[in-house]
Amino acid sequence: LAIAPNKETECRDTIKKICDSFAVSPIAREVMEVANTGKNVEEHYFLQPMEGVSRTGYRSSWWTQFYYVLWRSWLTVLKDPMLVKVRLLQTAMVATLIGSIYFGQKVDQDGVMNINGSLFLFLTNMTFQNVFAVINVFSAELPVFLREKRSRLFRVDTYFLGKTIAEVPLFLAVPFVFTSITYPMIGLKSGAVHYLTALMIVVLVANVATSFGYLISCASSSISMALSV
Repeated sequence: LAIAPNKETECRDTIKKICDSFAVSPIAREVMEVANTGKNVEEHYFLQPMEGVSRTGYRSSWWTQFYYVLWRSWLTVLKDPMLVKVRLLQTAMVATLIGSIYFGQKVDQDGVMNINGSLFLFLTNMTFQNVFAVINVFSAELPVFLREKRSRLFRVDTYFLGKTIAEVPLFLAVPFVFTSITYPMIGLKSGAVHYLTALMIVVLVANVATSFGYLISCASSSISMALSV
C-alpha cells in the first residue's frame, strides 16, 4: 500500500480499491466479529488451526518461501539503482586514491613496507565499507519480519537467505572494482593467477565483513543500537 513518487493519484486509487474490496470480504467480517466480541486477536489468529497450513505450520513450502523472499528482496535492490551506482562510484574513487598514493611500488625495502600499508588499507576498506552497508538491513525491517513470522508466512532461514543472496551480486562487484583499480596501480605481482588470487581473497574478506554486519543487524533491535555496537 505504499505510494510511489510521481504516481500519487494512481497509487491512492489502487489503495482505495484494495481497502474497499477488503471491507466487504469474509476476512474483514471475521476481524470485526473478533473485535466486537472482545476476543484476543493474536490468540484467535495465531493459536487456532488455519486452513491450508502444512505439518510444518506454514502455508507454503520452503522453496516457495525462499523464492518469494528472494524475489521481493531483489526488487528492493533494483528499486534504488542510484544507491548501487553511488556505492560503485565511491569504491572506484577510494581505489583510485589508494592507488595514487601507493602508485608504482618496487620490490625493495621501502616498496615492501609501502605494499604492506596498501594491503592493510585493502582489508580495512573492504571490512568497514561492507559492515556499515548492511548493518541496518534487518533492524529496519524487524517489525515487518515479526509480523510475517507470526502470520506463518516465512521461516527465519528463508527470510535470511533470501535477503542476503539478493545482495550478493553487489558484494561481488564492489571487491572486483576495488581490486581491478588498485592492483595494477600499486604494481603488485603481475599475472592473471596472482591477480585472481588477490581478487578471491578480497572477495572473501568483503563477504566475511558483510556476514559480521548481518550478525550485528540481527542482534540489534534498532538501527541506533546497531550503529553503536
